[in-house]
Amino acid sequence: MKYRRVFTIVIDSFGIGAMDNARQYGDEGADTLGHIDEHMEIFSIPNLMSLGLGRIHPVIHAPSPEKIVGYCARMNEASTGKDTMTGHWELMGLKITQPFLTFTETGFPLELIEALERETGHKVIGNRAASGTAILDELGEEHIKTGAMIVYTSADSVLQIAASEESFGLNELYRCCEIARSLTMKAQWKVGRVIARPFVGKKRGEFVRTANRHDYALKPFGPTVLNVLKDRGYDVISIGKINDIFAGEGITKALRSKSSAHGMEQTIGSMDEDFSGLCFVNLVDFDALWGHRRNPVGYGQELERFDEKLGIVLEKLKDDDLLMITADHGNDPTFKGTDHTKEMVPLLLYSPSMKGSRRLEDTHTFACVGATIADNFSAAMPEGTIGESLLGDLV
Repeated sequence: MKYRRVFTIVIDSFGIGAMDNARQYGDEGADTLGHIDEHMEIFSIPNLMSLGLGRIHPVIHAPSPEKIVGYCARMNEASTGKDTMTGHWELMGLKITQPFLTFTETGFPLELIEALERETGHKVIGNRAASGTAILDELGEEHIKTGAMIVYTSADSVLQIAASEESFGLNELYRCCEIARSLTMKAQWKVGRVIARPFVGKKRGEFVRTANRHDYALKPFGPTVLNVLKDRGYDVISIGKINDIFAGEGITKALRSKSSAHGMEQTIGSMDEDFSGLCFVNLVDFDALWGHRRNPVGYGQELERFDEKLGIVLEKLKDDDLLMITADHGNDPTFKGTDHTKEMVPLLLYSPSMKGSRRLEDTHTFACVGATIADNFSAAMPEGTIGESLLGDLV
């Protein structure tokens, strides 16, 4: 064991340029970081820059750092798809060859909607691809008046149910989502996630989604690096929606976050704990609040807020800690539509004990993250997984 604790932070949707096969997804020319940078007059991300972000992608409006530390690389995705589960599962070793089902163009089949209405006892309204905030403005008042569930999807493989915490009730929303998850285990309806989307407010223009979101994800189709670490007695702490993405598999302690800022505060808090293993963090606001809503300045400002807290993380790192910062896909806030974008993602690696600093070769898979973690703890990668360790490059 070279590092006793590994902190892996996923900046959800932080792409750094289109992959070679982006054209197959309609994403040629996408560049989340590059297009955010174009919209920022001054881009204050000194800590990300000091970790080598500018070595793997030009950042014109961020001042150059006095010193660059650690190692950096661009990672390509080996899996088919560009969604949350595909990206995270590959980070921990699983290659997805069959993309998860989506219902973006058609909405969900009538047979599924009828079954959902019958088993929950609630009518369904919506049933189409939509922005979560836009559909609340459109249907929120009707939902409160009638008790009908707002069901919608997106470009992801998701079935989302929005309901008022005040009139419908959080427990009832969770119950209905559990029913939806059970129904969508059928092969012809098998979405990657069912998501509970609670909100508060009484009328159009005042509806606000709350932090009580809950994802009901499929279990990974095989063991991941998380399972291996847990089985070997190491701690696997999840922060944010990591626990949901992996359906609890391989997790020893789960913390839910109210926001990306809260997630970073939880990460900073975990650094004061005496544990041995992995702290795995997802920061979802970059994707949900700014990428999907096509707000490049908002995304850039969220990165600046993250960078401030990253400074605290860097100060608290111990010599036997390893920090890994990466992403799960792109979501270019200047691109057409509101979908994720097929992009490379960054990998920034740093420990205070490192003596070297350089750019590594581009990787052909995100799974080098999980492989590096497994190698650090002298654990074999699970059978059927992919990825090669970078540990030997970190000196």
